[in-house]
Amino acid sequence: MNNKKTLLCDVPIGKKARVTEIAGGENRRRFLDIGLAAGTVVKPLYKSPSKNPVAYRIRGAVIALRNEDAADVLVKIF
Repeated sequence: MNNKKTLLCDVPIGKKARVTEIAGGENRRRFLDIGLAAGTVVKPLYKSPSKNPVAYRIRGAVIALRNEDAADVLVKIF
């Protein structure tokens, strides 16, 4: 298992990761509202042709996040 913390935007497509920390700021409340909290398992599914945004599976829903927003979320890949 990889114990290194990584930014959500750097997780390869198809790999699973568990959220460890969410940075404070304007997106924190939005992340919590969509279920992106510490302990949540996230899986990047698809990148748009421009590679931004990326579609993530979060608690059974598919949510698109811009890379600059996903950079506020720290995860551990497993």
